[in-house]
This record gives sequence, C-alpha cells and structure tokens, in this order.
Amino acid sequence: MKTEIPTIPTPDDAVLWHDERLYLADQRLLPERAEFLPLDQAPAVADAIRAMVVRGAPAIGVAAAYGVVLAARAAHAAAGAGWKAAIEPDLERLADSRPTAVNLFWAIRRMRTRIEELDRSDPTSALLSEARSIHDEDRAANRRIGELGAELIEGPTDIMTHCNAGALATGGYGTALGVVRSAFAAGKVRRVFADETRPWMQGSRLTAWELMQDGIPVTLQADGAAASLMATGTVGWVIVGSDRIAGNGDVANKIGTYGLAVLAKFHGIKFMVAAPTSTLDMQIASGAEIPIEERDPDELLGCGGRRLAPTDCVARNPVFDVTPAALVDAIVTERGVVRNPTPEKMRGLLAATGEMNGL
Repeated sequence: MKTEIPTIPTPDDAVLWHDERLYLADQRLLPERAEFLPLDQAPAVADAIRAMVVRGAPAIGVAAAYGVVLAARAAHAAAGAGWKAAIEPDLERLADSRPTAVNLFWAIRRMRTRIEELDRSDPTSALLSEARSIHDEDRAANRRIGELGAELIEGPTDIMTHCNAGALATGGYGTALGVVRSAFAAGKVRRVFADETRPWMQGSRLTAWELMQDGIPVTLQADGAAASLMATGTVGWVIVGSDRIAGNGDVANKIGTYGLAVLAKFHGIKFMVAAPTSTLDMQIASGAEIPIEERDPDELLGCGGRRLAPTDCVARNPVFDVTPAALVDAIVTERGVVRNPTPEKMRGLLAATGEMNGL
C-alpha cells in the first residue's frame, strides 16, 4: 500500500519526494493556503523554480537535484541506452531557471558527476539516491549551522532578519532561522523582528509564519523601519542567509540586505550570514562577479494582485544585492565560522575541511 504525503506542508517538508514524484510546498500561496504542488517532469520543476514556487538557495538546489532524477527517468524512457545525451536539454533548462543562487549549479554539477559514473542502464535509482543524499546533507548542515551560529550570540537579545532563510528555503530547519531556532532554544533570543521584504513579502508571508509555527516571538516590520529599531539598542544581531558568497566573503542575498548591513555597522550591531558551504563560490573573486537577477517590474508596481503605481510608471526590480565582506562580522557554515571574512580566511576554511577542490 502506498503511503500518503502529509495533507498540509510544514516548514520542514517544503521539498518532498514521495511515490516517484516531487512535491513542493507552493510558497506563493502561504500563509493563506498550505498546499503541495506535485511534479513529475523536469521542465515543470524548472518552471516552478523560476516562478518562485520554491525559493531560497539551498531549497532550489535540493529541488533541482530531484528535477535531475525526473529528467533521467524521462530520458531513459525515451532514448534507452542513449539517455545521457537525451537528458541534456532538461539539465540546461534546470540550470537556466535562476541565475544568482549558486546552490542550483552546485547541485546540478554534483548530479552530473554521478551521471558520468553510470552506465547506459536505467539511472533513476542511483540518481534518486544521490538527490536524497543532497537533501539529507543540507538538513544536517543547517542543524550544525544553527549550533555554531547560536554560540556567537550573547543573550537574551532581539534579532533582526530579512527575507526568509528558514526551513522553507532549505532542505529543513533553516540557515538564518536555524540559528534563531537554536539560539531561542538556548534562551538567547527574546524576539525576532522580521522585515516584510518587498516585493514578494517573504518576511511577511513566510518568516513570520515559520516562527509562529515554532512559538518563537516575532514582530513584523516594514523594511524602512529597521533603522529606527536599531537606534533603540535592543537588537544584538542581524542574521540573514545568502544565495551566493564570493571568494573574498562578499555576500549576495535578497535585495535590501546591503542596506541593512550598512545600518547595522552604523549602530554597532553585529551582522551574521548563515549559509552552507554549497553557497560558497570560490571561483569568483568578489561580489562584483555575481550575476544579479532582475525580475518583471510588475512585481514591484503592485501588491496582492492590485496595481499601486501609476500607469506607465517605470520600475527596476533587482532581486538581490551584494553586501561587501567588510560589513560582515561572521559567515557561519556547517564547516566552521569565518569572522570578519577575507579571501585568506575563506580559503582557509575550505582548505582545512578538504573542500577546496569541490568549490
């Protein structure tokens, strides 16, 4: 008898493989509705990534890995022993779905390595095992990130965060919110202040929902309210995730992160970036080389399906910005913590853990 998937997604099962299908919690609907979107074709996974059904760099990487499994199954069914050539269009479509999140390319590269090791027989089982390993490893990495990040916090204090870097954005538990969860359990967090995060409102819709699910006190604020709160002296740390970290420690994250880091520096507040090593891109020297995705300006010109700006108003809609390493007090990975990052410290982290060749 086939087991049933959970009726309603929880933060920790936002990406789920079940009965030969990929299920994604549709994050466009939260918190109004919690529903799974079932997917059984790789092009549909790419479209879901592009359409923000799933978002957050680690979660995108996990979803893409399962997308490769679906691509391989379809390629073998269509081309038999020639599946390795037949799979290429789907791999390229997955890689093209989002340009900034490096975890996407890391996951596809890892799946490609596994593909190269296989013969011409049906690859589905072997690739599913690899995708599940990627998923399990990310979940474990987030737990470790939570532990290491919590150790840096002297509490009790208030925390500020931007966008959503919780379980929904990862394989489970979360990066920035993983730190918050671990620190809250240790009695170090009084309250989390979540920026609403225009224009997709991930702070309003996702971060607040996740923290409320866990019983962690959370207060929502407009993005522009951050400075006035910092001036009160109650905030000890700003904690965010990342979609790509350059070799010198520059950090690409949701638009608005750079401004928050500048404000934190002015007010003497510590700034932490929590991310797995799969988010590190040691092939680029600085954040200037990170491609910044720009989405449809209509996302900015309205809200909730209603247009707010005047007709013919021009808008720019960059999805990410780059925070210089000089504004970052700590990058927390599952492999260790880099304080006040520099190129030498970033290389040292990976060299010490034998990861340099893979990044």
